[in-house]
Amino acid sequence: MRHPNVPESLEGWWILHRMFAVDRLFWDELAEDEREEIVREATAALSTLQKGENTDVGLAQMLGHKADLMLTHYSKDYEGLAHAQTVVDKLRLSNFLTPVSSYVSVLELGLYEATGKIHATLAEQGLKANSPEWIAAFDEKVAEQQKIPHFGGRLWARIPQRRFVCFYPMDKKRGEQVNWYTLPYEERGKLMIEHGKIGRTYAGQVTQVISGSIGFDKNEWGVDLYADDPMVFKKLIYEMRFDEASSKYGDFGDFYSGVQFSLDQLATYLDGTGVPSLNVLEPAGGGRAGQSHS
Repeated sequence: MRHPNVPESLEGWWILHRMFAVDRLFWDELAEDEREEIVREATAALSTLQKGENTDVGLAQMLGHKADLMLTHYSKDYEGLAHAQTVVDKLRLSNFLTPVSSYVSVLELGLYEATGKIHATLAEQGLKANSPEWIAAFDEKVAEQQKIPHFGGRLWARIPQRRFVCFYPMDKKRGEQVNWYTLPYEERGKLMIEHGKIGRTYAGQVTQVISGSIGFDKNEWGVDLYADDPMVFKKLIYEMRFDEASSKYGDFGDFYSGVQFSLDQLATYLDGTGVPSLNVLEPAGGGRAGQSHS
């Protein structure tokens, strides 16, 4: 973007959240062999998406009235999300699923600090802003950020295999009295650094995925939190409420929380014979998959 007031960002997975209501009574009316066949069909289709090199799928049993089931789709291209949506809609299982909400975004790493340094470095070199030489140098330095191994790992990490998940959309306020976007760049950068320090104190306890949704959905960012203890969601979000970037400028949408489960537990989930389990194949790890909101 190259604008001095706009932080650059790096993008990774395209993300589609889909929330459904499940008609369990209708499901229970089916004969056992028919239920088994529908589960086999759905499992095979979702497994192809989950195991693909360019796609991933997460399933979660949601709590509360807003949704019963959340499917989280990852794709390395935008069209892949359209394909994943169609795959689910064509399943016989979809007869028992009523869409209640959705969210489209792209995994994002905000580069507040790096963007400021790039602009300062080019100014020190005496390059005229937006000249061909300046643009070439700027783009080269942004491209260097993409080559940092740590960033690449966060941009393309698969859906965290942790038991509990919390998703919510959010904005930065832009009203007449309080407007994040009219703050000087340096002040916004400072606030985001302080905001990020809180998240880092929870390293190892929570995996955070930040995705940008400006131009794709109603809000500006989507936030996924994954943890092995749901109480971490309350502690982290509550502590961040006292940070100025959130307390003064944050505007939050609905929160969705629930229990992740493995694809091979789909029948257990649909039949309601127990709480479906999450069979973790690899360590979940700590840290964040995306930086705090730009």
